[in-house]
Amino acid sequence: MGRDEEQPGHSHGALELCDSGIRLYTEALRKGRIARADLAPAPCLIDMALVHPDPRDGAWMRPVPPSAALAHLLQPVTREIHERIRLTAALADSLAPLTSVASEDPNLAITVIEGKPLINTAVMDATHLARDEILTAQPGGTRPLTTMQQALRTVQPAISSGARLRHLYQHPARYSPHLKHYLAQVPADRLQVRTIEQTIERLLIFDRAVAFIPATPERDVALEIRHPALVRYLVQVYEALWAQAIPIEENLHQASPGAPATAVQLSIARLLVEGHVDDTVARKLGISIRTCRSHIAKLMQTLHASSRTHLGALIIQSGLVDQDDSTPRGRTPVGS
Repeated sequence: MGRDEEQPGHSHGALELCDSGIRLYTEALRKGRIARADLAPAPCLIDMALVHPDPRDGAWMRPVPPSAALAHLLQPVTREIHERIRLTAALADSLAPLTSVASEDPNLAITVIEGKPLINTAVMDATHLARDEILTAQPGGTRPLTTMQQALRTVQPAISSGARLRHLYQHPARYSPHLKHYLAQVPADRLQVRTIEQTIERLLIFDRAVAFIPATPERDVALEIRHPALVRYLVQVYEALWAQAIPIEENLHQASPGAPATAVQLSIARLLVEGHVDDTVARKLGISIRTCRSHIAKLMQTLHASSRTHLGALIIQSGLVDQDDSTPRGRTPVGS
């Protein structure tokens, strides 16, 4: 049976002393020796060479003076520190002269980041450094609990530094209890939230100096953008979306009284007339395909449509959607 099996509770780093080890080492120093059998609870004393066999009696162990033990144990640590210092200096000497070259190439202001862990780290670093403003646009309707909890922890340093936040979500996010909890935890004077029917892909902008956008549909590759002209353009895109969005404390525009469809169904009708298929409609509105198809079924029932093709024609004939601009009637255009 090995030592780990004999001492299942004795587990710590190679250069650490457990409570039993400290107690037995103290006892050995006080008495000048200790029985080998008494060291069973703390094999680390032997592993770290803090005791050695008594040359006169193998049943006893004698302690090594702490000063000598310390010098012996610190040797590999000291060597590692010196090696890391040497490596740091070598990297600095190699790369520091190239910084002036990199700053002259505007293309290097766009960095490709691969892998969600690296993307999350880059975003967290930018969040912690933010001092003035954080702008975010988040597609989709559901806001998972873990996502909102992580977001709350991440923005706290920026809030403490005086940064203000603006978040843009899609309308279904209004009904997320996790989002409501997040809003309750952030000071009202530091946060503004609006929702919009449709939105672009995820967009994060920090202090109008650095922006992040996905580079793949799976969002496992991102672009970190620091080129001033591109960041300004993305800020303009964000401001245009923000102007069309509805503050979360305001009620959504609903269909006019007596209208045969709800506001969500009117939005679906407009997208169907534009020629979008079910999964595209669901993605644009931030709802599930199942929910989308349920609304489509209700539209077919309301308009007495016999097929999806028939439904498209009836939507236009019914006046729910204007054929020229596909704006749902009975609804005030957002931003007007």
